[in-house]
Amino acid sequence: MPFINCNNASLFYTDEGAGEETIVFSHGLLFSNEMFRAQIDHFKTRYRCIAYDHRGQGQSEVTKSGYDMDGLYLDAVALIESLKLGPVHFVGLSMGGFVGMRLASRKPHLIRSLVLMETSSDEEVNKIKYNFLNMIFRVAGSKPVHKRIMSILFGKTFLADPGRAEQRNHWEKHMLNLKKSISKAVQGVIDRKGVYEEIKSIEKPTLIMVGDEDVATVPDKARQIHKQINGSILQILQSAGHSSSIEKPEEVNRLLNDFITSQKS
Repeated sequence: MPFINCNNASLFYTDEGAGEETIVFSHGLLFSNEMFRAQIDHFKTRYRCIAYDHRGQGQSEVTKSGYDMDGLYLDAVALIESLKLGPVHFVGLSMGGFVGMRLASRKPHLIRSLVLMETSSDEEVNKIKYNFLNMIFRVAGSKPVHKRIMSILFGKTFLADPGRAEQRNHWEKHMLNLKKSISKAVQGVIDRKGVYEEIKSIEKPTLIMVGDEDVATVPDKARQIHKQINGSILQILQSAGHSSSIEKPEEVNRLLNDFITSQKS
């Protein structure tokens, strides 16, 4: 799998499938490109699918700086331009959504359509709680807080479903194996600036998705974005939390397919 240098950071990415159009997947905090595996497998027969790891996460380089959302936005710009991908369908979940909103408002020529999943245009409202968890993580790693992390990143339905035990174990193991260096990325999310006023300028077709069980970016955050972006579509996923690409892959794939396909008509 390839790496690319973006603003002095070596970013890992996957490049699968082929087609006239490209979908770029941008993951949420504490995850990697793997959180979009079900979407890549679904779309790669018809689209080129690029999924990358943010700096300091997944297999990408842990840099000294650049973890603020404006820095991650510039990483995404460099990725799209260096690979000559644009304009792309940009799918961003949580942190990836923070990046996607900045891309669509500041570099609209790189965007064909925008999908925002489980994200917010505001500053972080839970700074005290998340700073405390991040402090514990920096000192002791993820073991003391991984259960709390799971309850934030996944909805109650997924966490209680006996039929999803294998998936839960997989992601719990992932959270237990997080490196302490990922705290830099966490701090970048905690300290992010809001873009609520800025996103009014977005004119690209936009789909907004949020799970009704999302406690990290509650549905009202999605409704705010929907009001700000003219012509946007809002879809609330039932019995889904903050990681809907994993929790509700079939429904997410259907909604993505309907939305992206509609851009051709």
